Amino acid sequence: MLEIQEKFSTDGYEQLVSKAGNAELHITEALEGGNVTGYIAYAYGSDKTVVYGFDDGGDLLLCDGLVRSVMFKSALKGIEHMLFDIDGGFENLVKLKFLKEGSKLCSDLSGFMNSCQSCKHNFK
Repeated sequence: MLEIQEKFSTDGYEQLVSKAGNAELHITEALEGGNVTGYIAYAYGSDKTVVYGFDDGGDLLLCDGLVRSVMFKSALKGIEHMLFDIDGGFENLVKLKFLKEGSKLCSDLSGFMNSCQSCKHNFK
């Protein structure tokens, strides 16, 4: 059974800790039978959440779950923007309309959380 849960240490993510610099890095992992099948590594800023690492293994539904979990927590903090400071892996983010082609910034996080119109038609 798939579980998405926050990891309370950064063990195994040392490169991303370095990339995040002084930002407090948070890691959310997707676990299937105790094995990590995906993750998202991020830090909250005053005006945006920055994603420093992301891996959905090419799974569209996993991408949706990981990103929305961070969007939800960001929106609760009053943050409305998410910047994907990653080197690749944008395909599913664009398919789910989190990002526009060529952009790394997602805005209106509350809007995504209040509507499923951005994702339903992509699962056909």
